[in-house]
Amino acid sequence: MFGVDVQSGDVRGDAPSYALVVYDGDDIERDVVSRRKLRRLVEDAEPDLLATDNMYELAADKDQLVHFLRGLPAETKLVQVTGDERPEPLSRVAKRHGVPYGKPAMEEAEAAARLAARNVGYEVSAFTNETEIKVSRGRSTGKGGWSSDRYTRRIHGNVKTDARDIASKLDDAGLDYEMDETEKYGGFSNAVFTVQARMEDIPVSSRRSGDTRVEIEPVRRDGIEFVPLARRRDRVFVGIDPGTTTAVALVDFDGRVLDVLSTRTADTADVVEWIIEHGRPVLVAADVTPMPETVDSFRRTFDAAGWEPDTDLPVDEKQHRTREEGYENDHERDAMAAALFAYDAHETQIRRVTEQIPPQVDRGDVLARVVGNDEHVQAVVDDLTATEETEAEETEHEVRELSEEEKRIRDLERQVERLGDHVEELEAELAEKEAEIEEYESELSDARREERERARERREVTKLEWENSRLEDELDAERERADELESKLARLKDLWKLDHSNFADVNSGNLVAVKPVAQFTRDAIDSTVEEYGIAAGDVVYFRDASGAGRATAELLADHDPRVVLLSGSTSDAARDVLYEEDVAFGPAEDVRIREIDELAIASEDAVEAVEADYRERVEEREQEQNEAMVDQIISEHRADRD
Repeated sequence: MFGVDVQSGDVRGDAPSYALVVYDGDDIERDVVSRRKLRRLVEDAEPDLLATDNMYELAADKDQLVHFLRGLPAETKLVQVTGDERPEPLSRVAKRHGVPYGKPAMEEAEAAARLAARNVGYEVSAFTNETEIKVSRGRSTGKGGWSSDRYTRRIHGNVKTDARDIASKLDDAGLDYEMDETEKYGGFSNAVFTVQARMEDIPVSSRRSGDTRVEIEPVRRDGIEFVPLARRRDRVFVGIDPGTTTAVALVDFDGRVLDVLSTRTADTADVVEWIIEHGRPVLVAADVTPMPETVDSFRRTFDAAGWEPDTDLPVDEKQHRTREEGYENDHERDAMAAALFAYDAHETQIRRVTEQIPPQVDRGDVLARVVGNDEHVQAVVDDLTATEETEAEETEHEVRELSEEEKRIRDLERQVERLGDHVEELEAELAEKEAEIEEYESELSDARREERERARERREVTKLEWENSRLEDELDAERERADELESKLARLKDLWKLDHSNFADVNSGNLVAVKPVAQFTRDAIDSTVEEYGIAAGDVVYFRDASGAGRATAELLADHDPRVVLLSGSTSDAARDVLYEEDVAFGPAEDVRIREIDELAIASEDAVEAVEADYRERVEEREQEQNEAMVDQIISEHRADRD
């Protein structure tokens, strides 16, 4: 299979390039080729199928398309995988059949090749299976060295002789044909053969020599015809899921899903017609047991075998069996599952029968009778072989002249075909416009989505701007509050000084700042540090010294205060730490502390007195410790002597 798609340029221009994918069912080759090289590759390789999503990517108009089709090898078919006169988007067809799809031209070409390999799409045909052979004069009768009559008679006689020779060859080949000759002086001026066979089956070739000329070309249809590829697989298993939405799936004898239909509007007759167009049912299957009456009615319509599971197929098993197939709804999945499970049930039988079928016998005909009618394979083969020999013996060739009425009917049919061709052109143009509208709608949808994203971004930016403005307002408010508190603090200090102006030490400046702490606890110390800090050399005043322990005293000692004033009793453990860390401390009652809010001051002389008292206590404590150590040494010595 060749899959092609326009890579760059315009097919109406001079040099379009094509993305080309060569697919043989397993391996894939990719290339970008010119139009000329594409034609040459098709002529050399003679692929079975040349697949595209739009036939007008290979030709600018219908005339060019007909010319293109005329130049294809006899065994090569042009396939439009997206449908007939009204093609679907390639993305939708690829999704339905589980084929990978992407926007780049190379991926679209690959999707077209894979779909064609599954016999998805329609063969584009501009010619019938008839071939026209025209025998005519090879030169004008108005010239010649002899007399005019003799010259003309000789030419007409040669035309008649060649025509009879061609008729004899067609008779020998057993081909049906009609001959329409024009008698002239001395023989025929021309003879036209309409042969019921394709060009490659005609035992005559085009030529031009001397007095005669022979031209052979296929009979062109009045319009373009689309032939579904699925017709080539005329023997199928049919899975049906009935209901408000009826779904039908077709599976061939190799277990491949050929096509799927789901509809809410089509009646039984429409569904039957669709099945007939796409295949010849051998077996009709359901996914539940017993088989629904609707499914059984389809089976009786086609006189096909039936299949139903032993129990209703579970949903998970149906999902697993159809995991590699593309479907749009659960109804299509159930129809495919029914057909695939029916194939699984007959797979061994199909393989065994296939091995016994001779090459000259059609496998589908044999399997249809063995699987559908439960006949013996050898009996079917013998019957089909005998039938073919009998038909070959009874075939006779009979040439007859058309009557005037039949000729009139033929002319009218051709006129109808020409009108139909015009209708097809209009429908193709309409389909192209609809595809263009759909593309514009897709672009509009993308533009709207981008606009929504931009609007969402604008809303987010606006939200952040509002939040930033709110935070700036809070910052301004906090700055104003700090300014107010600083102003208040300055006024309080002034008021305090005025209120204590009678103290000589205030005026003299013999004061030291004191940092009050509510309690001798870790939380109180941390709160004071966080609020206004405790630095080395500060005088710290504990309003309540009870409850302090060793860890609390160590935390205080880490800040290295100058003096610690304790109100109330404190623990021995805390006192020992203060002694060990050499932190001066004393009772707060020995110092007159003046407080206003968080502010406190004390006399420098009183603080120095506390320090001096602490030094005396330290000396006494060291002396007591030394005396105790000496007494202990003496006691230990006496104990050792005793």
